[in-house]
Amino acid sequence: MQFTVGQIAQVVGGTVEGNASAAVSSLAKIEEAGPGALAFLANTKYEPFLYTTQATAVIVSPELPLRQPVAAALIRVADPYSAFTKLLEFYAQATRTARRGVEQPSVLGEGSTIGAGHYRGAFSYIGENCVLGENVLVFPHAFIGDRVRIGDNTIIHAGAKIYADTIIGQRCVIKAGAVVGTDGFGFAPQPDGSYRAIPQIGNVVLEDDVSIGANATVDCATMGSTLVRQGAKIDNLVQLAHNVEVGRHTVIAAQTGISGSSKVGDYCVLAGQVGLVGHIALANRTTITAQSGVQKSVRQEGQVLQGYPAFGLKENQRATAVYRRLPELERRLTVLEKSQPAPEKL
Repeated sequence: MQFTVGQIAQVVGGTVEGNASAAVSSLAKIEEAGPGALAFLANTKYEPFLYTTQATAVIVSPELPLRQPVAAALIRVADPYSAFTKLLEFYAQATRTARRGVEQPSVLGEGSTIGAGHYRGAFSYIGENCVLGENVLVFPHAFIGDRVRIGDNTIIHAGAKIYADTIIGQRCVIKAGAVVGTDGFGFAPQPDGSYRAIPQIGNVVLEDDVSIGANATVDCATMGSTLVRQGAKIDNLVQLAHNVEVGRHTVIAAQTGISGSSKVGDYCVLAGQVGLVGHIALANRTTITAQSGVQKSVRQEGQVLQGYPAFGLKENQRATAVYRRLPELERRLTVLEKSQPAPEKL
C-alpha cells in the first residue's frame, strides 16, 4: 500500500513541513528507515537520527526545534508516539483484512451462516448452527464448534480452537493456537483415591474488542459462563480457568494463571507469571507485579502488590531489602553473642 505524506497527515491530524506529495509505502525505525519509509521521533535521544535518516517522512512534535537541515518531510503532531501507534494499527488492520472469500477445502456446517465480506481459509471448520457476522476472518486450520456466535470484524487466526456454544463479540482477535471453551479442570475425588470428571456444561463469553493471545486457554464454566469483558487483552500462554471473570480493559501478561471462579476487576494489570488462587476477587485498577502469587481477595482499588504471597509493593520492597541483609545480620548477631559472657548456671 502507498500513501502520500499529506494523506498520512490527515489520518493522524498533523501538519506537513516539506513535500506533502512524497509517497510512503512502509513504516520503520528512524535509525533504520530508507527511502519510501515513514518513521517517528518521540524520544529526544534519537534526535541525531533526524538529520541523517533516509526516511521520506518523520512524525515529530510541534515543539521540536531543528538544529540542522532535514531532508525528510516532517509531520508535526501533538503526540508522535500515539500517532505512529495509530498508523501501525491502521497498517496491521489493512494487511490482515485484505483476504476475502473461501479457500478449499473448508467446511461450513448445516444451519450456519456467515456475513458479507468474510474469509474462510483452507482446512478451516465451522460447525452446525453457528452465526458469524460481517467481515469475520477465519484463517486456515481454525476450528469453530457448534452453536458458536461471532460478532462483526472478528479475526480467528490459524489453528485457533473455539469450542461449542462460545459467544465472541465484535472486533475480537483470537490468535494462533488459542483454545477458547475447553472443559474446565473439574474432578471429584472418589473413595478409592481416583478422580471422576465433573461435566462442564457452561460456556465462554468474550465481549467486544477482546484479544486472546497465542496458545492461551480460556476454559468453559462448569455452569454459567467464563466471562472476559470488553476491551480486555490476554497475552500468550495465559490460563483462565472455569467461571473466571476478567473485567473491562484489564491486561494480563504471559504465563499468568487464574484459578477457577476468581474475579479480576476493571482496568487491572497482571504482569507475567502471576498466579491467583481460586474464588478470590481483585478490585478495579489493581496491579500485580511479575511472578507474584495472590492468595486472598484485594478489596481496595488501585493497589500495587508484589511477592509471594503478594502484599503492598513498598512493604515488599522493604522486606526484600532486609532479606538481602540477613547473612550480614546473622554474622553480627553471632559476633554479639560471642562477646557476651556465658549465662550463669542455676
